[in-house]
Amino acid sequence: MDSSLKLAWTLAAALTIAPQARASGIDEAHGFDVDVAIVFAVDYSSSIDPDTADLQRNGHVAALTSPEIVKAIASNPRGCIGVTYFEWASPAHIRVVLPWTRICGAADAERAAGVIGRKGDTGFSRRGRGGTSISSAIEVGRLLLDQFPGSADRKVIDISGNGENNDGLPVQGSRRKAVDRGYTINAIAVPNEDETPGRTLASYFADNVIGGYQAFVMVPKAAGDYTLALRRKLAREIALNDPHPPDAGGRTGWPPVMTLADAR
Repeated sequence: MDSSLKLAWTLAAALTIAPQARASGIDEAHGFDVDVAIVFAVDYSSSIDPDTADLQRNGHVAALTSPEIVKAIASNPRGCIGVTYFEWASPAHIRVVLPWTRICGAADAERAAGVIGRKGDTGFSRRGRGGTSISSAIEVGRLLLDQFPGSADRKVIDISGNGENNDGLPVQGSRRKAVDRGYTINAIAVPNEDETPGRTLASYFADNVIGGYQAFVMVPKAAGDYTLALRRKLAREIALNDPHPPDAGGRTGWPPVMTLADAR
Protein backbone atom coordinates (compact mmCIF):
# COMPACT_ATOMS: atom_id res chain seq x y z
CA MET A 1 0.00 0.00 0.00
CA ASP A 2 1.52 3.38 -0.95
CA SER A 3 1.79 6.29 1.47
CA SER A 4 -1.24 8.21 0.19
CA LEU A 5 -3.50 5.18 0.52
CA LYS A 6 -2.18 4.43 4.00
CA LEU A 7 -2.85 8.00 5.09
CA ALA A 8 -6.36 7.89 3.63
CA TRP A 9 -7.00 4.72 5.65
CA THR A 10 -5.70 6.40 8.80
CA LEU A 11 -7.91 9.45 8.40
CA ALA A 12 -10.93 7.26 7.71
CA ALA A 13 -10.13 5.28 10.85
CA ALA A 14 -9.95 8.47 12.89
CA LEU A 15 -13.35 9.55 11.64
CA THR A 16 -14.76 6.17 12.64
CA ILE A 17 -13.01 5.75 15.99
CA ALA A 18 -13.17 9.23 17.47
CA PRO A 19 -16.99 9.67 17.61
CA GLN A 20 -17.41 6.19 19.12
CA ALA A 21 -14.82 7.00 21.75
CA ARG A 22 -16.58 10.28 22.56
CA ALA A 23 -19.85 8.48 23.16
CA SER A 24 -18.26 6.17 25.72
CA GLY A 25 -15.83 8.71 27.20
CA ILE A 26 -15.56 9.72 30.86
CA ASP A 27 -17.10 13.12 30.11
CA GLU A 28 -18.91 13.29 26.78
CA ALA A 29 -17.37 16.38 25.19
CA HIS A 30 -20.37 17.73 23.31
CA GLY A 31 -20.92 21.40 22.61
CA PHE A 32 -18.61 22.95 25.19
CA ASP A 33 -16.53 26.10 25.10
CA VAL A 34 -12.92 26.15 26.32
CA ASP A 35 -9.94 28.49 26.36
CA VAL A 36 -7.71 26.09 24.43
CA ALA A 37 -8.20 22.72 22.72
CA ILE A 38 -5.10 20.50 22.79
CA VAL A 39 -4.44 17.31 20.84
CA PHE A 40 -1.81 15.13 22.50
CA ALA A 41 -0.23 13.12 19.64
CA VAL A 42 2.05 10.53 21.23
CA ASP A 43 4.55 8.32 19.40
CA TYR A 44 4.00 4.58 19.81
CA SER A 45 6.02 3.41 16.82
CA SER A 46 8.31 0.37 16.90
CA SER A 47 11.13 2.44 18.43
CA ILE A 48 9.11 3.13 21.59
CA ASP A 49 10.25 0.55 24.14
CA PRO A 50 8.50 -0.03 27.49
CA ASP A 51 10.65 2.51 29.34
CA THR A 52 9.92 5.22 26.75
CA ALA A 53 6.23 4.32 26.65
CA ASP A 54 6.07 4.68 30.44
CA LEU A 55 7.89 7.99 30.20
CA GLN A 56 5.34 9.44 27.79
CA ARG A 57 2.21 7.95 29.36
CA ASN A 58 3.13 8.73 32.97
CA GLY A 59 4.48 12.13 31.96
CA HIS A 60 1.12 13.17 30.54
CA VAL A 61 -0.70 11.80 33.58
CA ALA A 62 1.55 13.74 35.96
CA ALA A 63 1.43 16.95 33.92
CA LEU A 64 -2.36 17.04 33.62
CA THR A 65 -2.90 16.51 37.35
CA SER A 66 -0.18 18.83 38.64
CA PRO A 67 -1.30 21.84 40.75
CA GLU A 68 0.59 24.10 38.32
CA ILE A 69 -1.58 22.98 35.39
CA VAL A 70 -4.84 23.05 37.36
CA LYS A 71 -4.02 26.63 38.41
CA ALA A 72 -3.13 27.61 34.84
CA ILE A 73 -6.46 26.27 33.59
CA ALA A 74 -8.39 28.21 36.25
CA SER A 75 -6.55 31.46 35.44
CA ASN A 76 -8.06 31.74 31.96
CA PRO A 77 -11.41 33.43 31.21
CA ARG A 78 -13.43 30.22 30.76
CA GLY A 79 -11.43 28.16 33.21
CA CYS A 80 -11.59 25.04 31.01
CA ILE A 81 -9.49 23.28 28.40
CA GLY A 82 -10.37 20.49 25.97
CA VAL A 83 -7.96 17.60 25.49
CA THR A 84 -7.75 14.44 23.43
CA TYR A 85 -4.93 11.87 23.44
CA PHE A 86 -4.05 9.57 20.57
CA GLU A 87 -1.07 7.38 19.70
CA TRP A 88 0.53 7.22 16.27
CA ALA A 89 3.13 5.19 14.38
CA SER A 90 3.04 4.40 10.66
CA PRO A 91 0.20 5.85 8.53
CA ALA A 92 -1.97 2.77 9.07
CA HIS A 93 -1.60 2.79 12.86
CA ILE A 94 -3.57 5.20 15.02
CA ARG A 95 -5.15 4.60 18.39
CA VAL A 96 -7.45 7.07 20.15
CA VAL A 97 -6.92 6.67 23.90
CA LEU A 98 -8.85 9.64 25.30
CA PRO A 99 -11.62 11.27 23.23
CA TRP A 100 -12.31 14.99 23.45
CA THR A 101 -12.75 15.69 27.15
CA ARG A 102 -13.32 18.94 29.05
CA ILE A 103 -11.08 19.70 32.01
CA CYS A 104 -12.28 22.48 34.31
CA GLY A 105 -10.60 21.51 37.57
CA ALA A 106 -8.63 18.95 39.53
CA ALA A 107 -11.35 16.27 39.51
CA ASP A 108 -11.73 16.45 35.72
CA ALA A 109 -7.95 16.29 35.32
CA GLU A 110 -7.72 13.19 37.54
CA ARG A 111 -10.42 11.38 35.55
CA ALA A 112 -8.82 12.21 32.19
CA ALA A 113 -5.38 11.23 33.43
CA GLY A 114 -6.82 7.97 34.75
CA VAL A 115 -7.96 6.99 31.25
CA ILE A 116 -4.52 7.77 29.80
CA GLY A 117 -2.81 5.84 32.58
CA ARG A 118 -5.00 2.76 32.12
CA LYS A 119 -5.29 2.69 28.33
CA GLY A 120 -2.07 4.30 27.11
CA ASP A 121 0.63 2.31 25.32
CA THR A 122 2.95 0.18 27.45
CA GLY A 123 5.52 -0.46 24.71
CA PHE A 124 5.34 -4.25 25.00
CA SER A 125 3.51 -4.93 21.70
CA ARG A 126 5.58 -3.03 19.14
CA ARG A 127 5.75 -5.54 16.29
CA GLY A 128 4.05 -4.46 13.07
CA ARG A 129 3.61 -0.79 13.88
CA GLY A 130 6.08 0.23 11.20
CA GLY A 131 7.91 3.54 10.93
CA THR A 132 7.55 7.02 12.34
CA SER A 133 5.00 9.10 10.45
CA ILE A 134 4.88 12.54 12.04
CA SER A 135 3.01 13.73 8.96
CA SER A 136 0.18 11.31 9.75
CA ALA A 137 0.18 12.48 13.37
CA ILE A 138 -0.27 16.07 12.21
CA GLU A 139 -2.96 15.11 9.68
CA VAL A 140 -4.96 13.22 12.32
CA GLY A 141 -4.40 16.00 14.85
CA ARG A 142 -5.75 18.50 12.35
CA LEU A 143 -8.77 16.28 11.72
CA LEU A 144 -9.50 15.99 15.45
CA LEU A 145 -9.28 19.78 15.85
CA ASP A 146 -11.59 20.19 12.86
CA GLN A 147 -14.06 17.91 14.69
CA PHE A 148 -13.76 19.67 18.05
CA PRO A 149 -17.33 19.64 19.42
CA GLY A 150 -17.36 23.17 20.78
CA SER A 151 -15.61 26.52 20.66
CA ALA A 152 -11.94 27.13 21.53
CA ASP A 153 -9.99 30.38 21.44
CA ARG A 154 -6.83 28.45 20.51
CA LYS A 155 -6.18 25.04 19.00
CA VAL A 156 -2.89 23.18 19.46
CA ILE A 157 -1.37 19.91 18.23
CA ASP A 158 1.24 18.57 20.66
CA ILE A 159 3.69 16.11 19.10
CA SER A 160 5.68 13.83 21.43
CA GLY A 161 8.20 11.68 19.55
CA ASN A 162 11.69 10.21 19.52
CA GLY A 163 12.53 10.23 15.81
CA GLU A 164 12.28 11.97 12.46
CA ASN A 165 9.50 11.46 9.91
CA ASN A 166 10.43 8.35 7.91
CA ASP A 167 7.06 7.04 6.71
CA GLY A 168 4.00 8.47 5.00
CA LEU A 169 3.79 11.88 3.36
CA PRO A 170 6.44 14.65 3.67
CA VAL A 171 5.94 16.35 7.02
CA GLN A 172 6.29 19.92 5.73
CA GLY A 173 3.11 19.68 3.65
CA SER A 174 1.11 18.34 6.59
CA ARG A 175 2.47 21.13 8.77
CA ARG A 176 1.44 23.77 6.25
CA LYS A 177 -2.16 22.49 6.09
CA ALA A 178 -2.50 22.63 9.88
CA VAL A 179 -0.95 26.10 10.15
CA ASP A 180 -3.20 27.35 7.34
CA ARG A 181 -6.17 26.27 9.49
CA GLY A 182 -4.89 28.54 12.26
CA TYR A 183 -3.60 25.70 14.42
CA THR A 184 -0.30 25.71 16.32
CA ILE A 185 1.98 22.67 16.28
CA ASN A 186 4.33 22.32 19.25
CA ALA A 187 6.60 19.39 20.07
CA ILE A 188 8.54 17.74 22.85
CA ALA A 189 11.63 15.75 21.91
CA VAL A 190 11.83 12.44 23.78
CA PRO A 191 15.40 12.08 25.09
CA ASN A 192 17.46 9.77 22.88
CA GLU A 193 21.03 8.73 23.67
CA ASP A 194 21.66 7.78 20.03
CA GLU A 195 21.29 11.29 18.58
CA THR A 196 23.71 12.27 15.86
CA PRO A 197 26.00 15.11 16.99
CA GLY A 198 25.13 18.32 15.18
CA ARG A 199 21.69 17.04 14.16
CA THR A 200 19.52 16.90 17.25
CA LEU A 201 15.90 15.84 17.18
CA ALA A 202 14.97 19.22 18.63
CA SER A 203 16.55 21.03 15.68
CA TYR A 204 14.74 18.71 13.27
CA PHE A 205 11.43 19.43 14.99
CA ALA A 206 12.15 23.16 14.92
CA ASP A 207 12.95 23.14 11.19
CA ASN A 208 10.33 20.69 9.95
CA VAL A 209 7.53 20.01 12.44
CA ILE A 210 6.47 22.93 14.63
CA GLY A 211 4.50 25.80 13.15
CA GLY A 212 1.89 28.47 13.82
CA TYR A 213 1.80 31.38 16.23
CA GLN A 214 4.58 31.20 18.86
CA ALA A 215 5.24 27.51 18.16
CA PHE A 216 8.12 25.89 20.03
CA VAL A 217 9.80 22.57 20.75
CA MET A 218 10.59 21.67 24.34
CA VAL A 219 13.88 19.86 24.99
CA PRO A 220 14.33 17.68 28.09
CA LYS A 221 18.01 17.07 28.75
CA ALA A 222 17.43 13.56 30.08
CA ALA A 223 14.63 11.06 30.59
CA GLY A 224 14.17 12.26 34.16
CA ASP A 225 13.38 15.77 32.88
CA TYR A 226 10.58 14.69 30.53
CA THR A 227 7.68 15.10 32.96
CA LEU A 228 8.86 18.51 34.17
CA ALA A 229 9.48 19.67 30.59
CA LEU A 230 6.03 18.49 29.52
CA ARG A 231 4.41 20.27 32.45
CA ARG A 232 6.23 23.53 31.71
CA LYS A 233 5.28 23.19 28.04
CA LEU A 234 1.61 22.60 28.83
CA ALA A 235 1.54 25.50 31.29
CA ARG A 236 2.80 27.87 28.59
CA GLU A 237 0.26 26.62 26.07
CA ILE A 238 -2.61 27.08 28.50
CA ALA A 239 -1.49 30.51 29.68
CA LEU A 240 -0.81 31.94 26.21
CA ASN A 241 -2.73 35.17 25.63
CA ASP A 242 -3.61 37.04 22.42
CA PRO A 243 -5.43 34.21 20.60
CA HIS A 244 -5.83 36.26 17.42
CA PRO A 245 -2.39 37.69 16.55
CA PRO A 246 -1.90 39.82 13.42
CA ASP A 247 0.36 37.19 11.85
CA ALA A 248 -0.82 33.69 12.78
CA GLY A 249 2.13 32.09 11.00
CA GLY A 250 4.89 33.74 13.02
CA ARG A 251 6.72 32.71 16.16
CA THR A 252 7.57 36.22 17.38
CA GLY A 253 8.86 36.46 20.92
CA TRP A 254 9.48 32.76 21.55
CA PRO A 255 12.63 30.69 21.06
CA PRO A 256 11.74 27.87 18.63
CA VAL A 257 13.83 25.50 20.76
CA MET A 258 13.06 25.86 24.47
CA THR A 259 14.88 24.31 27.42
CA LEU A 260 13.66 23.99 31.00
CA ALA A 261 15.58 27.17 31.86
CA ASP A 262 13.73 29.07 29.11
CA ALA A 263 10.36 27.80 30.32
CA ARG A 264 10.58 29.10 33.88
